[in-house]
Amino acid sequence: MALPIDLVLILGVIGLAACSLVTIRAATVDDVPGQPGYYFDRQAIFFAVGGVISLGLSRLDYGLLRRARWWIYGFLMSSILAVMAIGSVAKGAQRSIPVGPFQFQASELGKILLVVALAGVVTERSRRLGERDTTARIMLLALVPAALVMVQPDLGSSLVYGAIVLAVLYFAGTPARHFLALFALGAVAISFVLVVAPRAGVEVLHPYQKQRLTSFLHPSSDPADAGYQQNQSLIAIGSGEKTGRGDRATQTKFNFLPEHHTDFINAVVGERWGFVGAALVLSLYALLIWRGLRILTMAKDLFGALVAGGIVAMLLFQVFVNVGMTLGIMPITGIPLPLMSYGGSSVMSTLLAIGLLQSIYVQGRSSAALKGRIVSH
Repeated sequence: MALPIDLVLILGVIGLAACSLVTIRAATVDDVPGQPGYYFDRQAIFFAVGGVISLGLSRLDYGLLRRARWWIYGFLMSSILAVMAIGSVAKGAQRSIPVGPFQFQASELGKILLVVALAGVVTERSRRLGERDTTARIMLLALVPAALVMVQPDLGSSLVYGAIVLAVLYFAGTPARHFLALFALGAVAISFVLVVAPRAGVEVLHPYQKQRLTSFLHPSSDPADAGYQQNQSLIAIGSGEKTGRGDRATQTKFNFLPEHHTDFINAVVGERWGFVGAALVLSLYALLIWRGLRILTMAKDLFGALVAGGIVAMLLFQVFVNVGMTLGIMPITGIPLPLMSYGGSSVMSTLLAIGLLQSIYVQGRSSAALKGRIVSH
């Protein structure tokens, strides 16, 4: 009898959750005086609540989301605008709304909302994918929230939005000439933001964002400022060698490594458990991506395939950029490591995505079984 869920996908998620909790416990035991389990306990709550919601979502008919695509897109825009209006400011950024003792980050939930909304719109226009008007409309739907998120400022999430829309268009079968045009426009936009606008006295990006985007090219040129985080990350990962330093992980223990429970948690894994620990975490991510792509091929309809493809792209892009950031081969953009970095919004949004994948898997298997019975009769 076939299992009603993708057990391998669940095992991958459980493995990453366990790695996250163990790493956060080790990295933050001295961060809050008198509360060694402060971050650990909260992360465990995030996983528990997100897991229950994910399980419920796996039993939902995901086709209902297609009908609600514009409501979902409206909620996405409303939540981002609400953050800009009433959100709290932390470290110079206005990215979240206080909800009791926790913080709701709309840009994180917006990632999965954008996947569903775009998949629904593309499915409705599936017979007109060869038209430039269709590609332009889809890109506009993604770029508007991406621009608002960038203003918060949250450059990392806005880049993820860009990766999502490109993936949805790709899996939908958008013509290659449209992508060439988009890449050309993207190159022009980047040139405008980094070169033309500053010379005209218009600063689109904050100075620290520019430093982060360029410091990875020459991290040693400003080791005390823009290059500090990546230098400390490289030291931590390098000192871990094959099997890690365990409790002698001085970069983490003495807080030389900044944001060690959020953006740079991969560096903590590298220092404490070395190549073995880092390889285990990356293997679990590879497992998630593989199962996501398999579910994409099993989807019973175009909408399900596009949602699965968007989720896979969302996860893959975040893992690639975050890990590359800690290794000094990608700029620092503030993108969390899914299911590893501390944060309720990120954890629960990712688990929502896993629940959707399970829903697509369950209905794909049911549809295939039904077709098989019809053929046999």
